[in-house]
Formats: sequence, C-alpha cells, structure tokens
Amino acid sequence: MEPESLTQPLLKREETHVLDFSHESNSKGKDDEFRKWLAEELSEQFRIAGPMILVNLLQFSLNVTSLMFVGHLGELELSSSQIAFTTAQATGLNVMMGLASGLETLCGQAYGAKEYRLTGIFLQRAVVVLIIISIPISLVWWNMGPILLFIGQDPAISDGAQEFSRFLIPTLFATAFLQPLVKFLQIQSAVKAMAMFSAITLAIHVPLCYLVIYHLGVGFRGAAIVSGISQWINVLFLASYVKSSTTFSKTWTGFSKVAFQDAYLFFRTAVPAAVMICSEFWCFDLLILFSGLLPNPELETSSLSIGLNTIELAYMIIYGLSSAASTRVANKLGAGLPSDAKAAVKLTMSVALVEGFTAAILLLSLRNIFPYLFSSEPVVVSYVSSMVPFLAVIAVMDCCQGTLSGVARGCGWQDLGAYTNLCAFYGIGIPLGLLLSFHFHLHGYGLWGGIIAGQVVQTFLLSSITCTLNWQNLADEAAERVHGAKDKQQQDGARKKTIITENPSSMLLK
Repeated sequence: MEPESLTQPLLKREETHVLDFSHESNSKGKDDEFRKWLAEELSEQFRIAGPMILVNLLQFSLNVTSLMFVGHLGELELSSSQIAFTTAQATGLNVMMGLASGLETLCGQAYGAKEYRLTGIFLQRAVVVLIIISIPISLVWWNMGPILLFIGQDPAISDGAQEFSRFLIPTLFATAFLQPLVKFLQIQSAVKAMAMFSAITLAIHVPLCYLVIYHLGVGFRGAAIVSGISQWINVLFLASYVKSSTTFSKTWTGFSKVAFQDAYLFFRTAVPAAVMICSEFWCFDLLILFSGLLPNPELETSSLSIGLNTIELAYMIIYGLSSAASTRVANKLGAGLPSDAKAAVKLTMSVALVEGFTAAILLLSLRNIFPYLFSSEPVVVSYVSSMVPFLAVIAVMDCCQGTLSGVARGCGWQDLGAYTNLCAFYGIGIPLGLLLSFHFHLHGYGLWGGIIAGQVVQTFLLSSITCTLNWQNLADEAAERVHGAKDKQQQDGARKKTIITENPSSMLLK
C-alpha cells in the first residue's frame, strides 16, 4: 500500500475570485468586485515588477557603465570590448540566464503549491548544473580570438576582444550563482532586497571602473576585471541575505544531497527556456558580429552597440513586468487558480503596452542627446541618432513579446516559445536583415529592418499561442510537475531509510 502522503492530492482546488470579464457582467456588485480585484492585482504586480525593474536596470547598468568608460578611450577599444561582451553574452551569460529561468516554472509552481522545501532544492540543483556548464564555456572564452578571426572579424578587434574576454571569466562563474539566486528571490516576491544590493554594487562599480581603467592605467581590460569583482560582490550580498533572513526559513533549509539527483527534471524545463531566451538574444548579438563585416566596421560596430545597449536598457523595464507576469502565473497555476492566472496576463499586457509607447516617445525625443553618453565622436553620434526610429519600433514590439515570454516561463511551455523564436528570427529576421544590409547595401539600417520583421512574426505567434491556451490543463500540469518532484524526493528518502535499517553498519563504513 502506498503511503498516505502520496495518495492524497497535492493541491486543493480553490474557487477563484476573478470576475467574468464578458459584457454580460454589468451588475454593480460585479463591477465593485472587479475594481477590488484590479486594485489588488495591480498592487501585487507592481510590488514585484517595480523592484525587479530597478534590479534589472542596476545590473544591466554594470555593463553599460563599463562600456561608457571604455568608449572614451577610442573606437578600437569600444569595438573590441563590445565584441567581447557580445560574444560572452551569446556563449555564456545568456546561457546562464536562460537555464536559470527554468526556475521561474519549477520554483514558482512549487512555491504556489506550498511545497517550500522543493524551492530550495531546485535552487541548489540549478547552481550545481550552471557551475559545471561554466567550465567548457570558459575554455571558449579563453580562445575567443581565433574564433572571431575564423568568422571574419577584423584582426585588431579580435585580438582586443580575446584579451578582454579572458578577464571576463570570473564574471561567468559569478553569474552561475547570481542568476539562480535572482530567480529564487523573484518567485517569492522578495525583490526589494535585491534592488538595494544591486544599487550598492553599482555604487561600488562606478568609482572602481574609473580607478582601474584610468587612474591605474589598466585600460579597456579593466572594465572586464571590475565586472567580475562587482558580480561577486552582488552574489555575496544575496547569498548572505538568503542564509541569514528568516523570510526564507521554509524555502532554504540548508544544503542537501537531493540537489545532485534528478537533474533531468531541471534540464527538461531549463533547456527549452534557455533556447527560448538565447535564440532571441543571439539574434541581437549577431547584429554586432555582422556589423563587423560591413564597410567601416569600427563605425558600424560602435553605432550598433550603442543602439543595442539603449534598447536593452529599455527592455529591462519590460523584463521587470515579464518577471511579474511569470511569477504571478506560476504561483497561481501552482495554487490551482487558472482563472486568476489568465486575468493577471491580461492586466500585465495592458501595462506593458503603455510602457512600450512611452519608451518609444522618449527615444524619439532624446535622439540627439543620449548618444553622447556612449561616445564623443560626432560621426558615431550622428549615425546612432539616425537609427533611433528603428529603436522606437523595437521598444513597442518588445513590450508585447517580452510580457508574453514571461507568460511562457510561468506556464512551463518554453518549448513552444523556443520554436516560435527560432522560426521568427532565424527563419525570417536574420535572412531578411542580411539581404537588406549586404545585397541592397542598407548596411546597419538593413540589419535593424530584419530584426523588426522577426519581432513582428514573433509577437504574432506568441499572441496566437497565448490566446488558445487551456488554463485548466496548465494548472493540472503544474500539479503533476510539483507532485512528481515531491514523490521523487520522498522515494529517495524512503530508500535511504530502508538501506540504513537493513544494514546499519553501512553508516559506520561511511
């Protein structure tokens, strides 16, 4: 006979309080209920999204600040650093971020189901896996120069990028700890502390960059050194907070050997999540690499890098809303409340659209000003200013696809999101961009045009999938996912107890 704990249902289905949003619901009582729900849900989402936006902006500002310092050293230094950062993101940092985003499904649904100890187990398992994966990635970074030369990059830029990427290796291992910790805190809505620690880290990072790059004369490679130092400082802050705070007494119960078991469950969720996220980021990274093949590669690479950093900075706001959508959807599905999850998606999409159009208007208004933050070269500033209309369109498209990607992570259908991104960007966006850039000689403008086309297709496909989701089935799948992980943990524990009971001497041998 199975133990009672295994035969009882994991979740008790609760009746959702979400209103019927159809036009038939016009009574005053339901209007009052809707307004109450709207206020509560907005408050909850902004409680998550607000600090997460700040966290994303602050963490992203570490790289942006470094490039700002390097940009005033010269075009070659900026191009080499940007190529190194771009390649490092494509081959390592985005992979870490993508794999860690699998925790938004696993930890988020486990937390919603009140299986708190599993949340900490999933965190440890993710850190172990990411550290192991970082080892071969670091070897790639060490030999970055020959790789860049092989794909046709300028020799001077390739040499500088290799030197820069070698000093970035400590940043890679710090990210293997940092990204799972960020997801662990995010799904528990414990994001205010993250914002505070990120602000402190940035406050240390800025003067340290100036000291190392200019005062000590280390030059552009100093930006990579300081990046690693700052990331490890942030890791120490977050790890100490998780270990010492009573807020996580249920989700963090100490290190466990269980974290080294059943890695398949993590990979089954994390790999599609990594493909979904990396396939999009890689597309933008390829812009930088292709720009190095255009006439006047230093100008094209510098200008495109400034445009990308600007649009990524705007995307950090959307990614905060995306994190809120992912957290709310995962928690609600884990708790067995599919209608609440669906309503939360509608609300987040509305807020994201407002943000997207606001960002586009700001970009157009400041098109002749913000490029000076990255470069003092008049030619570079003028070229970046002419690209701003493309950036404004991308800002609007990002608000849609970013939020929908968060929904995908919360639901656990990252595999569909991965197929969508591969189709949109690699089937349409990149080929069209190359055609416009090299065949029709539109250069950087052609690359941006291809990306926009890919985003339009991506948004259409993600919207179609989201509109056809069966939310009740997703809630059932969430229950099965968490229940399966719990059963595995209990079975492993029972097996160990049996071994100890049958052969007590085995403990002495250990």
